[in-house]
Parts: sequence; C-alpha cells; structure tokens
Amino acid sequence: MKSIPNFLSFSRMLLSLVLLVVKPLSIVFYVLYIACGLSDMLDGYIARRTGVSSRLGAKLDTVADLIMTIVLFVILYPIVHLTKVIVIWIIVIGLIRVSSIVIVLMKYKSFAILHTYGNKITGMMMFIFPLLMPFLQVSVLLYIICIMASLSALEELAINLTSSALEVDKHSIFIK
Repeated sequence: MKSIPNFLSFSRMLLSLVLLVVKPLSIVFYVLYIACGLSDMLDGYIARRTGVSSRLGAKLDTVADLIMTIVLFVILYPIVHLTKVIVIWIIVIGLIRVSSIVIVLMKYKSFAILHTYGNKITGMMMFIFPLLMPFLQVSVLLYIICIMASLSALEELAINLTSSALEVDKHSIFIK
C-alpha cells in the first residue's frame, strides 16, 4: 500500500510522455489525459488517507506535475496560437516559479514546489483547459489561467522569501 501513491506519480510521468506521441485532442489523448489527472488526484489523497506521505512522494508528485505541464505546453502551443502577450506572460510566470525554486534550493538545500491552494487551483484550471477548448474561447481561458498562475506564483515566492523553514504543505500566505 505504501508504494501505490509513488506508483501513481510515476505512472503520471510516463503517461504524460506518451501524450507526446498521440494525436492532440483525440479520444486517445483525452483518455490518457484524464488518467493523468486522476492519478494526480489519487496519489496525494491515498498517501494522506493511508498515512504513507513521504518526502520522496511529494517530490515525485512535483516532478510529475512539471513533466505534465511541459508536455501540455509542447502539445498545445501549436494548436492554441498564443499571442505575444500570453507568451511573455507565461515566460514571466515561469521566471517567478524558477526564482522560487532557486530560493528553496539556496535556503533549504532542497527542491520543492509548495502545495498551496493557489497552486492547486492553478493546476486544476490548467487541467480543465484542454477539456474546455472545444467549447469556450481559448483566449479567455488563457487570460483566466494566467491571472491565477501569476497570483499563485507570486504567493509561493512570497512564502519562500519570508518563511524561516520549508513548508511544502503551506496552504496560503494568508493562513497561519
């Protein structure tokens, strides 16, 4: 039972990479994509529910999330036709996130992305983006995601700059 959450995170890494070789927005893509999303929801839930949370598991989850985000960007970039404003905005968000990671590396000699509510909401919005693309105006979805991603990236950076200890499960800067 202890290895199930780590297996789910690792499977998300592999399934994310498989997305690179299937036709974007096809039935196979959506099946694999939803499996990735389910594994993301289940790994943390199972780990907390069964009391087998670990630092390795948290890192695997973070790496799996990063891989999935990068893979989605690579797949969707040619389809979405991003404007220069959105591309610059995404780069700025990425620079904020990298700055936060570097601060964690320097302060705590560790790699971590915090599990804040803002990051969870951003992740959920990014997850539903491909599912909503056929039904809603893509540019509106992108602006909403970029706003939330900016807020969560800035919050995480502020937490990492001001905290005296690494708090991976800090839910928000507004909650003690």
